Amino acid sequence: MKFFTLTVISFLAIVGLNDSDVNMKLSHSITTDSLGACQGVSYQSGKVYLYGDREVGMIREFELKSDSVVYLNKQCKLTVDGKNIINHPTGVAYNGVGPTFMGNSVRLNKEGTAWKALIYAINWKGLWQTGTLDGNLLRTIEDDACIQGTRPEYVSYKNKWYVATADYGNHGNEVRLYNPEKLSTCTKTSDPGVLYKKFTCTPWVQNLNWIPQKGLLVLIQNQIEGRKWRFTAVDRVPDNVMNAMLWKAIKGENAKVPAPVRAAFVKTVKKGDGDND
Repeated sequence: MKFFTLTVISFLAIVGLNDSDVNMKLSHSITTDSLGACQGVSYQSGKVYLYGDREVGMIREFELKSDSVVYLNKQCKLTVDGKNIINHPTGVAYNGVGPTFMGNSVRLNKEGTAWKALIYAINWKGLWQTGTLDGNLLRTIEDDACIQGTRPEYVSYKNKWYVATADYGNHGNEVRLYNPEKLSTCTKTSDPGVLYKKFTCTPWVQNLNWIPQKGLLVLIQNQIEGRKWRFTAVDRVPDNVMNAMLWKAIKGENAKVPAPVRAAFVKTVKKGDGDND
C-alpha cells in the first residue's frame, strides 16, 4: 500500500516576480493511503479531492477540518467497463457552472520520453453517483496544442471563465487558456477557437491552482526536474515582464523585445462663431 504525504499550508505561499507582500507558512504534513502516486488536489466547496494513479486512476473525497483532512469513504475509479481510462490524472477543472474537465498524461514508451496529453469532459455529478466513468465520459480531447503534458484548471479572466493548463518539461513551456465551450465540443485543442491566449512560463509545472479571492493563478512547480518546490503567481508579474513573455511566445524565445512606445494625440476642435478662446 502506497502512502501519500500532504503538506498543509496555512496561507498559500506564492513566490512570484513581485512578491514583497506575500509569505508562506507550512503547518504540518498529513499522510494518507490508497491513492498510488497522488498527482494533485482539487478544492471544491469545503471538500478536498485527491487524485492519483493507483492500480487504476482514482479520486478520493475528503473534508477539510481546520488544517486537516478527513476521508469521507467515497472514491471513484476513472474506468469504463473496468478499463483504466484516466490512468495518470493530472488535473481537475471544476467551477460549478461550466463543463468539468480532467487531464491525463499517457506514456507512449518505457523510457518516459514520449507522452500523449488528453483532456476529458466528464459528468462530475454522475461520476460521484456511479463511482466510475461508465456513462459519465462525455468527450475525449487530444491536447495537441500543448508541448509536454496537460493539467487543466479553471481561471477567471476579464469576468469570463477559461480552462488554463501548462507544460511540465524544460523546453518551450507555456501557459494556455482554452475556451471551455469550444473545448467541450472539439476533438483536439488545436481546433479553431479553442485556444484563447498563451504565454511562456518557467519549467517543471506540476499543477495549476486558481485563488479566486486574490485573482491569482499559481503555478505549482519543481525547482529542478522531480525535486523541490516553488510557487509562481502569474497574475503578479509586472506588466513589462508579462509583455515580454507574450512577445517571446509569439515571436520566439530569442526575439528582441521592443521598448515601450508612448504617443501623444492632439485633437483639433473647430472654432464656433460664438467662441472667443
